[in-house]
Amino acid sequence: MGLLDTIKGALNEVEASTLPTVINTVLAQTQYHDLAGLVAALEKGGLGPQVQSWLGNGANMPITEEQLKAVLGNSQLQDFARQLGLPVDQTLALLAKYLPDIVDKASPNGALQTH
Repeated sequence: MGLLDTIKGALNEVEASTLPTVINTVLAQTQYHDLAGLVAALEKGGLGPQVQSWLGNGANMPITEEQLKAVLGNSQLQDFARQLGLPVDQTLALLAKYLPDIVDKASPNGALQTH
């Protein structure tokens, strides 16, 4: 493994560790208010099986960028992207990649922990 790979790996770890805080900060400024609000919207939008897998003890089902876009809509995604300082496509990619794990870690007993 080269130095560039090591640096990329370290950046991915930093990204993964700070993303939950960033997501919660962004959600506080949206119609969802928090992670529970976003999860409820995803369930209502037809992604219940995925969400339940994240809350449960088994493997987390993936979510696609297209599924997120269908539920959240363009306007909300543009707001997310603007607040994150990223293009919409990168915002979708980050959410699709990390949201299952973020929800999983925020729900150790099968229900989201509220702070």
